[in-house]
Amino acid sequence: MLSTLIELQRLKRLDRTGWTLRGLPNGTESVAAHSFGVSVTAMLLADKFNAQGIPVNVEKILRLALLHDWAEVRVGDLPRTAAFYFGPEARKKAETAAFADVVAEVDQADGLYESLYNDYELRNSLEARLVKAADVLDLLIQVLALERAGARGLDEFWEVAENPEFKLDGAGEQIVQELLRSILKARSELSNNV
Repeated sequence: MLSTLIELQRLKRLDRTGWTLRGLPNGTESVAAHSFGVSVTAMLLADKFNAQGIPVNVEKILRLALLHDWAEVRVGDLPRTAAFYFGPEARKKAETAAFADVVAEVDQADGLYESLYNDYELRNSLEARLVKAADVLDLLIQVLALERAGARGLDEFWEVAENPEFKLDGAGEQIVQELLRSILKARSELSNNV
């Protein structure tokens, strides 16, 4: 277990590549910081889901949010543009293999971690779809925070908000869309004040 924990420590120092490619300084956000943001966002959304009578497994949500980017400790934080060069299938294959190697020493006999990772990648469960929504929302919240701090030239990150496909239904979709609308409203207010 120790060697896995030591390896995962690297995520605390692994910069999110998108910010670096846009000229923001190293240390703007690490993969681990992003995973924290996704976890908090997913937890708060899950609490709203449960309060609205949409049963979700909060433990599963937190596990998914915490491990969704563990493969990056081996393959790095590949920016969205990498898929253009490598192709989405090659990227997915590399990340899946890297994840399996990272958890090989610690995965339980039933393959719990690989099962959770595959669920997240395929979005089979409501919990996986909620965590993916939290992943997108955390990105937008980070962009908003950076723009509030004076960063410019980040418009392309807002493209994910144009047609997000969260694949949620009914009240769950409404909860996520409500948060998305509040993020977009905060950005429009920021733009009006610039």
